[in-house]
This record gives sequence, structure tokens and C-alpha cells, in this order.
Amino acid sequence: MKHAHTTQENFVHLTTEPVHRLVMSLAVPTIISMLVTSFYNMADTYFVGKINTQSTAAVGVVFSFMTIVQAIGFFFGHGSGNYISRRLGAQDTANAEKMAATGFFLAFFFGLLLSVVGLMFLTPLSILLGSTPTILPYTERYLGVILLGAPFMTASLVLNNQMRFQGNAAYAMVGIVSGAVINVVLDPLLIFGLDMGISGAAWATAISQLCSFILLLFMVRRGGNIRIRFRNFTPTFSFIKEIVGGGTPSLARQGLASVSTMLLNLAAGVYGDAAIAGMSIVSRIGMFINSFLIGFGQGFQPVCGFNYGAGLYARVRQGFWFCVKVGFVFLLVFAVACFGYAEQVVELFRKGDPAVVATGAAALRWQLVTYPLGAWIIVSNMMLQTIRKPVRATVLSSARQGLFFVPLIFILPHFLGLQGVEMCQAVSDMFTFVLAIPLTCGVLAEMKRKEMEPIQ
Repeated sequence: MKHAHTTQENFVHLTTEPVHRLVMSLAVPTIISMLVTSFYNMADTYFVGKINTQSTAAVGVVFSFMTIVQAIGFFFGHGSGNYISRRLGAQDTANAEKMAATGFFLAFFFGLLLSVVGLMFLTPLSILLGSTPTILPYTERYLGVILLGAPFMTASLVLNNQMRFQGNAAYAMVGIVSGAVINVVLDPLLIFGLDMGISGAAWATAISQLCSFILLLFMVRRGGNIRIRFRNFTPTFSFIKEIVGGGTPSLARQGLASVSTMLLNLAAGVYGDAAIAGMSIVSRIGMFINSFLIGFGQGFQPVCGFNYGAGLYARVRQGFWFCVKVGFVFLLVFAVACFGYAEQVVELFRKGDPAVVATGAAALRWQLVTYPLGAWIIVSNMMLQTIRKPVRATVLSSARQGLFFVPLIFILPHFLGLQGVEMCQAVSDMFTFVLAIPLTCGVLAEMKRKEMEPIQ
């Protein structure tokens, strides 16, 4: 009864509390989770950068694989979480519990499969990800260990997102942040203290993922969260269809991000290991900058899901515009502040290699120009996905890293050389912003019409 009572309290809280205050209260722990997660991703790059350029490049190469692992986790996490928030908004706890178990166990099994297949084809996979012959030995050592943590990473992302969609982001934050702190502590200890080199960075990441998984399993039993029970595992067609509908935008976004990173590594590799290392550093910096906006948008998602499920469309639109405005101002201020210090920012990760710094600084400046547009793109995508507009959400999530980036990474370097590689993501962002306007405005107008319809 305690669980049901707490679930009811969540419903009342998410559908009656002032939207701005509600989004902020849910966004703060999520932003902290995203910032810390991005920070420990950057920590690997920072500490490995102290070894050599090949190790820095190898971490960038393997990052595209980690994006695939994340894509699976987000697919099941967002697919199940979107459904859970709408069902709890409609006060249907029984189906929400079944979906929670189904999303969790499917993610773990898929992560396990990915781990086994990846270890069987380690060398071909490393080459496919964009390794050059000089980077390959470092990539194999790093990737071989990272693969061991794949099942725990996919399952952890599901637990994190399910708790967040229930309006309990603080509990999810504890598990994610604890794992990130463990990673940052273990990095220098294993890399330098035990002289394990790039393998130490990989083991630090794998161990931290296992710790996050254990802590999140503990947190899911607290605060009225839906508990994961195997007896609720219900891989029926209807549940899988819901996961596919709600999770495909995330799978498209993350999966194409992996493909685009591989293509970026291959395009940069033409200009040497330093070019791959420089672009890798900028990718990590970009993740860190965008983590604030993504965390803010994720704070909006449970508000969006609950209120859309309850038919409170005005609150959904109000939350959307609040997130877009705050995100735009934050990213604009950050972009202006960093533009003049691009070289110094890149040097934090790889000092003493002018070629890495030159490539990284040029790419970072291009990215800073279009970062503010991400406020509209990211928040729009999260809203469309949460309110179950799968076609619009999938098109938008596919655009930045697929529809526009993939052809541009072939076209721009052909005509502009290395500069084409450096500016590719920024140009893709501009086209994605233009596409996002009609995709989102149509849905906002539809919700406004529903608000004005007389209650039957």
C-alpha cells in the first residue's frame, strides 16, 4: 500500500505543482547526473591524454562503440520509461510494473549478446570503428575490457531512465554519480599508480559501470519506485511494440551518433592520428556542454509524460517553452565565453601536440557557433518522443547524426579538406534546426487546439 500511496502522490505532484518549479526540481538531479557522467567520460580522455596521442585517439575510436551500447540502453530505457510515465499519469500501475521489468531484462540480455559478439570479433570491430594500424593495439586493449561492462551499462541506463520518468530523478542520480566518482578515482590509480596504461582506463570504466548497476538496483527499491521483479517480465507483442515506438527515436539518435563518429574517425584519419585525437577531444567537450541541456530536458520529460497522459496539454506546452528559453540562454552565454579560448580548452586534454590543438580548436569554434540552436532541437525531440509522436521524433533524432551528417562528412572534406571535417557537425546542426521547426510547431498547435475543445 505504501508503494501505491507514493505513486498517487507522484501523480498529484506532477500534475498540480507549478510547471517552472517542477521542471527545475526534477532537472537539478538529472543535470548533475549528466554533468558528472560527461565529466567522467572526459576524465578518460584527460588521463589517457597523458600517455600518448595514440591512446587519446583509441579512446575516441572506442567512444563510437560505447555510443552503440548507450543506444541499446536508451532504446529500452526511454521506450519503457515513456510508457510508464503515461500509464502512471492514467493511474494504471499494474501495466507500468510489467513494462518496468520487461524493459530492464530485455536491455540486460541484449547487452550480454553485444558483449559476447564483440569479444569474438574484437579486431575486425576495432578496425570498423576507425582504428588506424598505429592505433589498433591500443583500441583492442581498451575495447576488450569495455565490452565486459556492456550488459551492466545497458541495464543501468534503463533503471536510470525508468526512475526519472517516474519523477524520482534524485534516486537515479545517486547511482549514476557514485559510479562516475568511482571512475574518476580509479583512472589515475590504475593508469599511473599500477602502470596499466590505457587498459587501466578501461578497467576503471568497467568497474564503475558495475558499481552503478548495483547501486541503481538498490535505489529502485526506495522512494516509491516501481520494483523490478522477474515475474513481471512480459515480453508480449504489445509491450515490445510500445518499447519500439517510444525507444526508436533514442536508438536512431544514439545509433546514428555511433555511425557518424566512426565516419568522422575515418575522415579525420586521412589527416593522421592527431586529427582523430583532436576531433575526439571536441566530441567529449560537446557532450559536456550539451549535458546541461539534456539534463534539463530530461527533467521536463516526466512532467511532459504525466501531464500529456492526464490531458493537461497547457502544462506540457508551458514546460516546453520554459526549457527552450533557459537552454538557449545558457548555451549562448557558454558559447560566447569559450569562443576566444578554444586552444586553451583543447590543451587541457592534450598539451604539447600542436597538430591536435589546432584541429581541436578549429572544430570547437565551429561547434560553438551552433550550440545555442541545440536548445530547440533537443527539447523538441524529447517532447515528441515522450508524447508518443514516433515518426516525427525519429525523423528529428535521425537528422543531426544521420540524415544530414552522413552525406556532409563525405561532401565537405572532399571540397574543403580537413576544414570540412572540422565544420561538418556545425553545418549538420544548422540544417537540423531548420527541420525541427515545422516538426515541433505542428504538435504544439495541435495541443493548443485540444486545450480549447469543450470537455465531454
